[in-house]
Amino acid sequence: MTRTLSQGRGWFAKANRVRGFFSARKTALKVPTQRIRELRRNQTDAEHQAWHLLRGRRTLGLKFHRQYPIGKYVVDFYCFDIRLAIELDGGPHSQPSQQARDASKEDYLRQIGIRVLRVPNAMVLEDPEAFRAKISRCQLRLDSEK
Repeated sequence: MTRTLSQGRGWFAKANRVRGFFSARKTALKVPTQRIRELRRNQTDAEHQAWHLLRGRRTLGLKFHRQYPIGKYVVDFYCFDIRLAIELDGGPHSQPSQQARDASKEDYLRQIGIRVLRVPNAMVLEDPEAFRAKISRCQLRLDSEK
């Protein structure tokens, strides 16, 4: 019996089973890799703290990717398992021009089936447990919608 790639073992088979893997991945290559690396090297304090809380399946056993490109946008953190993008909002996000960009980014992500969770930088820095609780509540809400 011969197996197709999606029936076999390994990362490809697993990725094929993860809902929406290819739809998010197809559009992920529109942002240059160099730009992504630059964003990862120059993290804000809130992004650094959030990554410490999210990496290695430390939050609810979910695997998150940081500075993940989707289409022409880059989300701060993305989880394939529950199709959730987490965006950290600092001072510049209160400016009208940035709010318009954020709104168009959210609209695009919602169109392709990705939920967006906006979190203020202060929550991550001052109350990490509230940050984790917010993600937990979001996951419960997503699970109940299935």
